[in-house]
Amino acid sequence: MRIAVHAFAGMTLFHLSSPLLVFGEVTRLGLAEGWSTTVWSDDGGAVRTAEGLLVDDLQGPDAATGADLLVFPSWPASFPRLDDALGAVVRDAHAAGTRIAGLCLGAFPVVESGVLDGRSAVTHWGATQELARRRPAVAVDESALYVDHGDVLTSAGTASALDSCLHVVRTALGSAAATTLARHLVVAPHRDGDQAQYVDRPLPEPGGADDLWPTLHWALAHLGADLGVDALAAHAGMSTRNFIRRFSQVVGSTPARWVLRRRLDEARRLLEVTDWPVERVARACGFGSVVTLRQNFAATFATTPTAYRRRFAAT
Repeated sequence: MRIAVHAFAGMTLFHLSSPLLVFGEVTRLGLAEGWSTTVWSDDGGAVRTAEGLLVDDLQGPDAATGADLLVFPSWPASFPRLDDALGAVVRDAHAAGTRIAGLCLGAFPVVESGVLDGRSAVTHWGATQELARRRPAVAVDESALYVDHGDVLTSAGTASALDSCLHVVRTALGSAAATTLARHLVVAPHRDGDQAQYVDRPLPEPGGADDLWPTLHWALAHLGADLGVDALAAHAGMSTRNFIRRFSQVVGSTPARWVLRRRLDEARRLLEVTDWPVERVARACGFGSVVTLRQNFAATFATTPTAYRRRFAAT
């Protein structure tokens, strides 16, 4: 996969390094062959970062030609308008089949190019109103971590760039490769795109006296069991109403949505590492029937369990 990463004067090193680190580690860890990253600027000249370091030996906009993925890791906080030349680069790349990613404020040039008109996008929560004002044709999600339409991906604040890049690796190479990469980088292996950008309270620490950790841990170990909200609340020793409120505050999702995504994650893992029939995978992951698994799997991953296994099964 050829990846072209856009750089501009004044961007922070973290924004620039996030996609370079994640995609570079794919090759360094031997997870896939042919992954390469190129950094380019509007005129091919060097750029000085916000930290004062000079990034040199950059390519020009031609780097976007023939790329499989075009990444905008950020955008100036002054929100300059997208100029015609750079807009044409985005539109031409998209028309040629290149996947486009706008991370954090990098959603601005992607959205302003017009490639997301009639669809949704996300950016840092502090800039969502400005992005919506700039491009009324795009529905701006104020809460999601990232939104992936397949051809175009946008993400929220700084740290979610790592989630988005891991998501790209997962869709290209499978969950096992993404988990290996996340473990090496010591980051969470998977955060859902529709998880909240931030929650009212921090995630609970394991072993706390008044937190949800024991129940979350129990649920992950018993995905085939009844994990309805009443059962989860009973395990946590809370009323159902209080449990739902606390769960939303801590996790940033509803219990039902969290359980469904964890079951789908486990189904993907089992499809990759076992030769179990799909019916057995469905039972092990708590789906009432193979039909229910297939429907939820297709709705979430735009493919069937069988097709996913053909693509990602370990050999």
